[in-house]
Amino acid sequence: SALYVLPPGFVESSCRSRIFWMKLNKLLLQGKFFQLEINDPYAGPVLLDEKLASRCGYVLSEDMWGNPVFRASVLGCHVANEADELFSLTVNIKISSFSSMRAAVTYTYPMYCSYSSWASREIVCEENYMEVSVKTDVPAVSNDYTVAWMSALPETQNVAYQLWQLMFVSPSGRKRIMVSDAAKLGYSFNNTLSRVYLRAPYHSNESHVSVVSGVNMNMVTSTSMYRQRWLLLLIDTTVSCPVDGISFTDTTLTWTVPSVIPTLVVQESTFLSKNILMGVDDQVIVHPEEKNYLLEHNETHIRITIPIGAEGGKLKSSISGGVYGVIYSIDLFLEHTWTDADWQTTKYTVIKSITTPFMPQIPTVINNTLPEESLFNVAFGHFLSDVSLVAIAIGNVPFTLREAQHQGFKIYETLFSNRTKGFILEVSFDDPYVLKEYVNRNETKYTLLVNYTMSVGPETTLYYHSAEVECVIADIELPEAVGYCDEENLYLAIPTFGLHQYWNLYLHNKLLNRHVALTNGYLAVTNSTHLILQIPLFAVGVIYEEVSFQKIKARFDVALRKVRTMETLQMFSVSCSFNSSAFIICHPDGTIMISAQMKTVPAIDMSKTKLRDSSCKPREYNEGHAFFKFHVTTCGTSVRFEGDHIIYENEISYEKETLPGQSISTITRDPDYRLTVLCYYRAKETLVLGAFASDPSTSPPFGSGTMVPRSNIAVYRRIRQALNVVSRVSKDESFVEFYEPNMAILKRPVEPVFLEVELKDESPSIELYLENCWVTRSLDFNSTPRWNITVDG
Repeated sequence: SALYVLPPGFVESSCRSRIFWMKLNKLLLQGKFFQLEINDPYAGPVLLDEKLASRCGYVLSEDMWGNPVFRASVLGCHVANEADELFSLTVNIKISSFSSMRAAVTYTYPMYCSYSSWASREIVCEENYMEVSVKTDVPAVSNDYTVAWMSALPETQNVAYQLWQLMFVSPSGRKRIMVSDAAKLGYSFNNTLSRVYLRAPYHSNESHVSVVSGVNMNMVTSTSMYRQRWLLLLIDTTVSCPVDGISFTDTTLTWTVPSVIPTLVVQESTFLSKNILMGVDDQVIVHPEEKNYLLEHNETHIRITIPIGAEGGKLKSSISGGVYGVIYSIDLFLEHTWTDADWQTTKYTVIKSITTPFMPQIPTVINNTLPEESLFNVAFGHFLSDVSLVAIAIGNVPFTLREAQHQGFKIYETLFSNRTKGFILEVSFDDPYVLKEYVNRNETKYTLLVNYTMSVGPETTLYYHSAEVECVIADIELPEAVGYCDEENLYLAIPTFGLHQYWNLYLHNKLLNRHVALTNGYLAVTNSTHLILQIPLFAVGVIYEEVSFQKIKARFDVALRKVRTMETLQMFSVSCSFNSSAFIICHPDGTIMISAQMKTVPAIDMSKTKLRDSSCKPREYNEGHAFFKFHVTTCGTSVRFEGDHIIYENEISYEKETLPGQSISTITRDPDYRLTVLCYYRAKETLVLGAFASDPSTSPPFGSGTMVPRSNIAVYRRIRQALNVVSRVSKDESFVEFYEPNMAILKRPVEPVFLEVELKDESPSIELYLENCWVTRSLDFNSTPRWNITVDG
């Protein structure tokens, strides 16, 4: 590999509290592989690996933003030391496009550090090692605690001259090893001009964990021994560092370190705290409160509390189990200086990289919809800057962002006050992918179904989130019907807007469609804006509010009901008064009203007409009409069942007056006249007491009625084919104009038919009696269906 000049801005370095700090810019390492080599002043470059790092006082990690960070103790294995004041270390940065590091580019970077304010004892608790350094001119064994150390003296007799040895004391016993053997166990021991230092890995065989003020401390209790002729030097190189003490809430992280560590302060009564500093990365924070940090301490604890998301740390998006959340990381250090009777001054430095557990942050959908503009405006957040929107689905139809913009959806980012961002989606109510539902009386519920696809973090993990946004607007105008009448019909003109889409028309509880209209005899005509219903006066469904002699007040009701829920929204009604000379009305409560037109030649006295019960006389009458009103349970009314109908039958008759003659025969000028009255009700519909229920839409329907005139004279049965009989239908009661033979004649049920039957046989022994009369649809009088006019005379 060749040596190259460092690119500008690639490396930053500093010296803080006897530690080298070096940071590499990750932007210049994208798509690359790199290695660090430590330049040994005597042996040349040495590749940095994990084992070398913990033994020699090096740390290679990343900061919160992913930049590689290298830290080294000034007492590191390959650091050039000048009089324990000036320190230098040279690092080779090797960069290659290949994982094998072939064709690597090598940059050499020297670092320098000046540090002269050494304390009598300095302890550094790094991420991967513990280090203690002690001035050699400080007596390390307290006179008050000589007994504990004197037990090790027999071991000291075996220390070779001018050679250092290490004595480890642990719950399992004592262990003495040579410095050269300690290196094989991961320890590093050496002495400088004025200091002795020991560097130990965490959780070695010679270490043990004890709890101090609720914090687990990893400690190595050791004595460094040196003998030269008559001098035996015992130095306490015990080191103890916290391995936990981190706690979290939803909003803060707290780092706790014991104020007094018993293994480091033998005479606790003489302990005096001098100074406490905290820092982030390699910078001391002089005024923590300005950054919302909290640094507090008492006799037992030093506690640092950091709000999650605070400046100096970094929030990172993450996905766990399909749930979006964040992780907060921050690199802290704590520097505590104290004095006690055994040590003039101890400087205790702990460097801690803290990362919170995964904290779910369920995104929120903020509905900023603008009903007055018929526009969905939906904000989706809150996200960190490392999240991007990559796709979206509207109404379960997927779109890329480009396709969504082409479709007419508007998508853009927005920033929130808490340094997070969101994504705004705007969709028109009229968009075909927006669901529309008619609700309440006059409102539309617009529903936007959205599925977001997000790319999260540098790993570009995909995250999916669905949302449903609704907006209800009163944007539907209920139709208003117009009613009017002519001489024989009622009319309703109903707007066709929304018909069958939002609502339907109902006659009672039956859907009023074209089939029902045709069956009931209605005429339905539709133009560009309205449905026009023509309802004959005596059609099914007409309600008769008032009925009197030759006058009817009729009403027709149609209910407007919602398509889905059948809820009645409106009642459309038309009500008119009609003049009618002949009619029969069968009320739901069983009341029958009849206006009978009895046109006979000669005329009869209508006051003398009656029903089967002769006490049931007409309520009103004139020369040609009689008006009867009675209940189906009175006046001799009979009842029978035919199919699914109940038929109530009565008869209007006239008893003719007779004059006695001189012979056996009776002579009278009055015709013998009878009118059969029939009311048909469906068997499944119950008659009620009272003409109307409280809700007209649920009232039982009127029955249908018919009136059939017939003779009351006894008949003799004869063979029809043997008689010369001619029958004709007159156009009116004058019997002057007749309909043509074989011509179809249309008559309403209550309209009179003027039928003439003439016997052409001139034999004086033959008389004409009408026995049976019926109507068929064809010329074949035996065809079906058949409607009887008279049966058995």
